[in-house]
Amino acid sequence: MPAEWLSLSEVASLLGVHPSTVRSWSDQGILPVHRTKGGHRRYRRSEVDLWMQSQRATAPNEVQLVAQQALRNTRLQVSEGRLKEESWYQKLDQMARDQYRESGRTLLQGLINFLRTDGDAGAPEAEAIGYEYASRGRRCGLSALEATHAFLFFRTVLLESMLSVYEAAAVSSAYVWADLFRKVTAFTDQILVTILETYEIYERVNR
Repeated sequence: MPAEWLSLSEVASLLGVHPSTVRSWSDQGILPVHRTKGGHRRYRRSEVDLWMQSQRATAPNEVQLVAQQALRNTRLQVSEGRLKEESWYQKLDQMARDQYRESGRTLLQGLINFLRTDGDAGAPEAEAIGYEYASRGRRCGLSALEATHAFLFFRTVLLESMLSVYEAAAVSSAYVWADLFRKVTAFTDQILVTILETYEIYERVNR
């Protein structure tokens, strides 16, 4: 029998999001949460399961299409050798290359989660992804400029995927296009800002 009560990290793993995202959703009342006498967040498994079902039932079809198309396009980009043409990618060993390809999936999942929310609910996850990109870049010996290029490569893949999905669906509403552009820009800009801020902090510490 699975445990009735889950910790914040267990819920984050179950939902496939960063723990900071679960914390934010809980504080905003988006996700059902309980508090222990010591003030710790605890989640009833049955409530989390129901919440997940409701999210799947109400999620826009476009989100699922974006996910499928983005995954296909990511594989296509790699198979076509576009990654190997990137100067920053040529500096990486095989382990680092695998990590960066996986980070593309993390970016995709974070963006999908953000498209399902409104307001600032996705900001913590965007910051967490930006920090991970910056930390990985530093470990791999990439400069701030090269780490930025790495992120922009994967962002371009996702943007191309999303545009192709919306174009194929013949979405003509200016409001829908504007809303999509606004959300994607807000999420990816926060990641980019966090990458640059993290590099700046590293440089100050190491002076």
